[in-house]
Amino acid sequence: MALVESQREREEVSSEQLLQDSTKSATAKIAAFQYVVVAVFIFLLSGFWTLQVQNPDYYSEAAERNRVKSTPILAPRGKILDRDGRVIVDNKASYSLLLNRDQLKWEHLPAIADALHLDYNELADKIRRSGNRPQIVVKDELTPDDMSWVQSHRDSSTYPEMDIINSWRRLYPQDGYAAHVIGYVGEISDAELDLPQFIEYHPGDVIGKDGIEREYDSTLRGVDGERRVLVDSMGRERQVDKPKDAVAGKDIQLTLDLDLQSVAELAMDGKRGAVVALDPRNGQVLAMVSRPTFDPNKFTGRISTKDWKEIVDDPYKPLMNRATQAEFAPGSTFKPFVALAGLESGVIDDETEFHCPGGASFYGHYFACWRKGGHGNISLHRAIAQSCDVYFYNVGNRLGIDRLAHYTQLAGFGSKTGIDLPNERESTMPSTRWKLRTFRQKWYAGETISVAIGQGAVTISPLELAAALGGVSIGGRWYRPHLLRDAKPVLTRDGHLNPRNVTEVIDGLYGVVNEGGTGHAAALPNIAVCGKTGTAQLVSTEKMKALHLKNNAWFEAFAPRDAPEIAVVALFESGEEGANAAWIVRDVMKAYFDKKARMTKERTQLTREFHILPVPWAAPAALALGGRLN
Repeated sequence: MALVESQREREEVSSEQLLQDSTKSATAKIAAFQYVVVAVFIFLLSGFWTLQVQNPDYYSEAAERNRVKSTPILAPRGKILDRDGRVIVDNKASYSLLLNRDQLKWEHLPAIADALHLDYNELADKIRRSGNRPQIVVKDELTPDDMSWVQSHRDSSTYPEMDIINSWRRLYPQDGYAAHVIGYVGEISDAELDLPQFIEYHPGDVIGKDGIEREYDSTLRGVDGERRVLVDSMGRERQVDKPKDAVAGKDIQLTLDLDLQSVAELAMDGKRGAVVALDPRNGQVLAMVSRPTFDPNKFTGRISTKDWKEIVDDPYKPLMNRATQAEFAPGSTFKPFVALAGLESGVIDDETEFHCPGGASFYGHYFACWRKGGHGNISLHRAIAQSCDVYFYNVGNRLGIDRLAHYTQLAGFGSKTGIDLPNERESTMPSTRWKLRTFRQKWYAGETISVAIGQGAVTISPLELAAALGGVSIGGRWYRPHLLRDAKPVLTRDGHLNPRNVTEVIDGLYGVVNEGGTGHAAALPNIAVCGKTGTAQLVSTEKMKALHLKNNAWFEAFAPRDAPEIAVVALFESGEEGANAAWIVRDVMKAYFDKKARMTKERTQLTREFHILPVPWAAPAALALGGRLN
């Protein structure tokens, strides 16, 4: 009996325990469910907060893109024209492939890259770098085969992310014609996106990379339009809104003259160096050539790795604009400025003579003249015409480096011209302060001797030399060189030079070309050309022989003598003697004056054929008689 009661008690305890366990389990499940409900609520609340409060614009735009499909209408860049309105750079209509980010599937990219002959890694990288742009242009100038493949696969909805849009490809002159002036366009880089001037640009935008394209990018660049289409859930077009038309970029007219540019290009064919021609009266650049050159058409899309490597590995640096970035010793083209400094400072006059036996000693060193037999007793006029080194050694020694620097800096040596082209380099005009600041060393008087003939530490670019000479030719007034036709002339410096001193130097330059001087190859019939040769060493004579180097050849000139209209400088790298650069300048000047004569003749003939009398009834009468009233 006791055993039965004990068994019953154990069963009752077990039942109570089961009931308690069941109650606890139910409570735990209810609690877990409550936690899940709270978690879901918090999740929904956070999503609501993100959608409606934190980023409403972003998600609203994303939702709009699912309903409205937007395709850009690309604006053409403005044309680049020469001074006579002739087209230098134009645009060519083409087609580009665009990928819509909202419909993009990464697994489709290998097939798209393979069919369109694109590098998959470059394509993927381009999409990643494009940020949140809804569309990415991945290939320009589609071929007919490309077009067929895209249209067939897009129409079948195999690759819905693909779109074809009308685009514009920049069309540059062939063979690198005027490439360093014009520059080129290309896709904006990550580094450029960080620059303040490109704050409004986006990954994938095409910008001017160099030259005029870069300098006037904001003018040449148009404003893209937009085509908006209402689509259904399957991406099919249902309604087309009125498109927002693109606004083409503005055309710009340069000061370049294609006739002179062509002659200068031909004269430098197969050579290294540069040619610059400008109007000293206002600073307008008439021609600018740099060789070797490059083909800017290769940059209009995305330049291939092979082409880019070929350019950057070229030891002669074809991308460098030698007209504005080359820094070479000017040689004897520096002597007219030394002469002017001597006259202005009073250390010499036009009758001052020095004896040239073929060389002279200064501060324990012997400095030779280019003519071994010497020039004998020589004064200013013949010293310039015959380019006597000994004469200018003495003038430089009398001046001293700081006085020489003062007058040559007035002409522009040692500073940029300020031309409207990017990346112009600053030349070097040494002085005691310059050497102390640059090398923490004092200037020695013996160093001035070499500088006085355009050697030593002095360097200059062809553009700076042309601007410097042009300013002297018009009496000591220097205008800023520029390439934009409508830009107003800017007088940067007025030397207030003694007109007699300027005339003495100009007379010597006239003798260089027309009185049996070193630049007789630049002479033109019936045109009073004034010029100066220059032969500049790159390093010491011993090193040049060891490295098989040749001297650089320079020639600078302006014309006519009494009323200069054009100044021209030619740098012929490894040209050996300045006389070898003289004929380059002669050809450019001849083209200028031949064109001027031709245009004058045409205007005169036109005036004779359509002469209109200065009375009210003359105009209709002239028209009635075919324009011939005598």
